[in-house]
Amino acid sequence: MRHLYVHLPFCVHRCGYCDFVTAVGRVEEHGAYADAVLRELDRERTLLASRLATVFVGGGTPTFTEPTALAHVLAALPEADEVTVEANPETVTAELAVLLGDHGVTRVSLGAQSFRPRLLEVLERRATPEDVRRAVQTLRDASFDNISFDLLYGIPGQSAADLDADLADALALAPEHLSCYELEAKPGTRFTHAHGTELRRQAEAMEDYAARVAETLTGAGYRWYETANFCRSDAGRDLRAHHNLAIWRGADYVGLGVGAVSTVDGVRRRNLPSLAGYVGALTRGEAPPRELEPLDAETRQVERLMLGLRLDEPFSLAGAERVVDPAALERLVAGGLVERVEGGVRLTGRGRLLGGAVTVELLA
Repeated sequence: MRHLYVHLPFCVHRCGYCDFVTAVGRVEEHGAYADAVLRELDRERTLLASRLATVFVGGGTPTFTEPTALAHVLAALPEADEVTVEANPETVTAELAVLLGDHGVTRVSLGAQSFRPRLLEVLERRATPEDVRRAVQTLRDASFDNISFDLLYGIPGQSAADLDADLADALALAPEHLSCYELEAKPGTRFTHAHGTELRRQAEAMEDYAARVAETLTGAGYRWYETANFCRSDAGRDLRAHHNLAIWRGADYVGLGVGAVSTVDGVRRRNLPSLAGYVGALTRGEAPPRELEPLDAETRQVERLMLGLRLDEPFSLAGAERVVDPAALERLVAGGLVERVEGGVRLTGRGRLLGGAVTVELLA
């Protein structure tokens, strides 16, 4: 396999809407965790090619990880064509940029989320808009030429004008890539408890917000290559997020770290979310505690369809005939939500804004 995900779970603060596997602070545990990740890597090396296509280091906030521990992990990773590290803007310093560059990182994904201070306060984000701008300049000064922003829309209290201003502020910094997500506050999070009424009120505006994002970014020359993802169309450079692209296309990948997921030979593996259990098992020379979910052929076809239709490239129906409703396909084509193209089908612009609802309709 040629794709590797590494989870570094530590954060300075857990945002109210977050449901990822994270651990707040615990700086004294970062070194032991890094050692455990590398022990897991040693156990999985036989699954990996000698040179990888992609490595993605996510979290958590990977760049909050104590620098020696972070460098230890990055130095041990296999070489790869694309190495992405997620970063919160306030963690980006000149020293961090040098560390990332010296250890083969080619792409940095900044969690900007918004440029409106009152919305950042709602999200419990620590970075200010100036932190984002400073982080971009620091990374540019260190010769990083592939920077991505994460932006959110549907934030409680956000207006259409706020979203337009966020997009304008992001475009002014000319990132190579933008991921623009509708805020999803999972049931049970304190964010849903605090803002549930406003989130429900805003739900009707989400299609309009998504359309604003797509229109603004494509109008600025970005390629809308996946439902929530946009990249610049620089001559000679394919600036799509190739790690995520591989997964949307159904590639197997190895995941390392607490809570990390892998797909290997028709089995989905989930490392359990206990940090102590993960580190303890690997320190004893054991595999991390994990759940195994066999994926039958039909499940894999359904997932391939649901992910593949998120892309702007044709999706081949070959091999997916059992999970597609032919009558529904004809209705969706007639309704202008799906189009037939050479090599298969793809969602129209309107269909992409409806996304999952169209895909569910297609399923037999």
